[in-house]
Amino acid sequence: MTRIGLISDTHGFLDENVFKHFDKCDEIWHAGDFGSAAIIDQLKAFKPLRGVYGNIDGANIRSEFGEVLTFNIESVKIMMKHIGGYPPKYNTETKKQIIAAKPQLFISGHSHILKVIYDDALQCLHMNPGAAGKHGWQKVRTLIRFAIDGANFKDCEVVELGKKS
Repeated sequence: MTRIGLISDTHGFLDENVFKHFDKCDEIWHAGDFGSAAIIDQLKAFKPLRGVYGNIDGANIRSEFGEVLTFNIESVKIMMKHIGGYPPKYNTETKKQIIAAKPQLFISGHSHILKVIYDDALQCLHMNPGAAGKHGWQKVRTLIRFAIDGANFKDCEVVELGKKS
């Protein structure tokens, strides 16, 4: 079993409580808009980190992370992209990528709207952890913890980090 801490849209701010909430996680996945290389360094020093760049991330972050990341954990294929939409309202390019890659889990960020939705048409679970940073219109900062056990998703938890301000 692999325990995952999923975060997005930190926009240069990393709440110290993230480390407490991700303490039992095996990996941290960041779905873009890190906002600064310092966030990357802090997360990497704590746990193994996977991620994609977001629309606000500069060249230094884009040189380390790609726009799309596809990988396997246990028996699950994962695809991550910062701007992707959600079921059934994916952006056109992302829907083509999902159809081609056939992931069992698609992760996006960008919207600052926390969502966990199963897409029956594409046989794919979609997760967006919302926004963990202080920038944006969200009222509550959020992240997600979950586990992958073989081909199964388990123990999905939404964590509220507190109000934006």
